Amino acid sequence: MVRVLAVSDEVVEQLWTEQVRSYRVDLVLAAGDLPFDYLEFLVNALERPLVFVPGNHDTDLSGYTNVRGLWTKAGLPARWPGPAGAVNADERVVDVAGLRIAGLGGSIRYNKGPNQWTERQQARRARRVSRLAGWRRLRDGRGVDVLLTHSPPAGCGDEPDPPHRGFECLHGLVSRLRPSFLLHGHIHPHGVPRPDRVLGPTRLVNVVGHKVLDIPGGNDET
Repeated sequence: MVRVLAVSDEVVEQLWTEQVRSYRVDLVLAAGDLPFDYLEFLVNALERPLVFVPGNHDTDLSGYTNVRGLWTKAGLPARWPGPAGAVNADERVVDVAGLRIAGLGGSIRYNKGPNQWTERQQARRARRVSRLAGWRRLRDGRGVDVLLTHSPPAGCGDEPDPPHRGFECLHGLVSRLRPSFLLHGHIHPHGVPRPDRVLGPTRLVNVVGHKVLDIPGGNDET
């Protein structure tokens, strides 16, 4: 069992102090729209790995490549604007702290900001994640433990206003990957309870603010 601190969208003041050291967790998962220096603080204070996907209010992190510690963009040396020490899982499948995590950041497109996708664009990105997960399963027999997204699937706790609609394509991705958990942000509770939901074998959890979860995992980090 892997103990996870999941965060998203709203800074929790007690986590941005030395009090966070009292959290006994193995991994931090961040579902977007948090200050990058907040995420860096969590990495340093907890001395645990942090995996994240970007939200619609985050900086555009696309196009950056890290080769042996050197960041480049368009083939030229560049400073990566993301949180130092964190793993960007957007459109990727990563193995960290005993969990296999598939990531898909961003929200539905509602203006010209970064990390926003039409349903068709996100469906294409979801197919890529599905292929990557399938190759990993063929290689070692392990499936995905956590699907980490910024937005929820459509009809699963999303809102009717254009910026907060969920993605239809996430239903298909959940059906193909069958993760134990889908963790998402983007939908602020505003004092309204946001109960967990279930899609087949997958538990959907809105982690705006923070949640501590015990998640069954496979092998140790590879």
